[in-house]
Amino acid sequence: MLLEFEAMQKKVERKLKEMEKRVLFAEKQRDDALDKVKELRLQFYKTAARLEEEQGKNLKLRAQINRDYENSSIPSSKVLRRKKITNSREKTGRKPGAQPGHKGHSRKKQEPTRPAILLPPPEEVLEDCAFKKTARTIIKQLVRVRMVLDVTEYHADVYYNSQTGERVHAAFPDGVIDDVNYDGSIRAFLFLLNNDCCTSIDKSRKFLSDLTGGKLNISKGMISKLSREFALKTESERRTAYAEMLLSPVMHTDCTNARENGKNCQVYVCVTPDGKALYFAREKKGHEGVKGTVMEDYQGILVHDHDLTFYHYGANHQECLAHVLRYLKDSIDNEPERTWNKEMRSLVQEMIHFRKGFQPPQEPDLKKVSEFEKRYQKILETARKEYRDIPANDYYRDGYNLFLRMEKYMQNHLLFLHNSRVPATNNEAERLLRNYKRKQAQAVTFRSFESIDYLCQCMSMLVLMRLEESANIFDRVSKIFG
Repeated sequence: MLLEFEAMQKKVERKLKEMEKRVLFAEKQRDDALDKVKELRLQFYKTAARLEEEQGKNLKLRAQINRDYENSSIPSSKVLRRKKITNSREKTGRKPGAQPGHKGHSRKKQEPTRPAILLPPPEEVLEDCAFKKTARTIIKQLVRVRMVLDVTEYHADVYYNSQTGERVHAAFPDGVIDDVNYDGSIRAFLFLLNNDCCTSIDKSRKFLSDLTGGKLNISKGMISKLSREFALKTESERRTAYAEMLLSPVMHTDCTNARENGKNCQVYVCVTPDGKALYFAREKKGHEGVKGTVMEDYQGILVHDHDLTFYHYGANHQECLAHVLRYLKDSIDNEPERTWNKEMRSLVQEMIHFRKGFQPPQEPDLKKVSEFEKRYQKILETARKEYRDIPANDYYRDGYNLFLRMEKYMQNHLLFLHNSRVPATNNEAERLLRNYKRKQAQAVTFRSFESIDYLCQCMSMLVLMRLEESANIFDRVSKIFG
């Protein structure tokens, strides 16, 4: 019995040892599996983080690639992939041209510059006595433009005093100093071609030479000095406009980049609703650039884009909602899962349409304005909740930043609803800045900052001249040059 018990005990001990080995092996397998799961989980987290980062980078790249004039400040002229504009006109099947019942648009007849030419009757009328003259006369005009080279030569006899040795002659008219002098018409022609029509100096002088059959070949140096001469002669008129613009209750302002020998500088423009405008060339942006402009001493309402420098000047501010609409469109394109951007864009468009329905001195309906403000705030609450639930992507925060900006500067976005004199956009200033951009594109870069400064002064004067009723720009510029 004892031997059997010992044998059973040994057998049980062997099985216990085997079980312990199996338990240890199972625990080792379990630990290895847990370690592998932990490793896989870490790899998953790393992969998920990398995937999220790559998705953010892709979102950022897509946002950059898809930037155009509809969702950013890029002008339509610089868009690389131009969209095909669809023709929404319904086809009627009618032939092109004037339609029956439409009076049409006729050319305006001009005042004849020479006696009328009476055409002789046809031979068949002279040969057949049955033809009788009626009271009707058909009048048609042939209009042409001629370039005439008008040269006036002055002769002055020289008299010699045999006693004193003095020589005298008659005084020549004003402006007749050199052997060959060009009057204001020639200088005005070249000045307007170069500064207003944005043609180069070489093309301007060649065009004049071609018009005169090669008789007039003006030097490039003379043409390049015209801007400085014109700017100096019109300084008093620009000062008067400067003083008048300070009294305007509302003023638009904007700035753009300029190039001087490969370096960046700035061009500012200040515009009042009545059309007065002044350009200013500055070497730096910010407060240094504002010095000397109308903005520096202005105490009215400024309309501008979201340049924080402008908020330090003027009594109140209206941000350009055209920019806001484009930025909202960008947010819609890159954050399609959010709703606040779509609602806000629709609201801004509705407010602008409402504002166009009344003009000064008519004031807006305060009840309707209050409703707009409540809807504006409600949409901001929606945006806050959406960004709290799903935070903005680290690689694309433009939509979130726009939300914060619209919340902070709410009164500067909605000022146009409270004051009928304040426009909703800054289109006036941006439209005038395009004049400079066209010249910059033609010149590519200016050789000196003074050239940009004189150009800005000349462009200011040309804008002021066009405000005058029945003003002939060519005649006005010719008189200034003398």
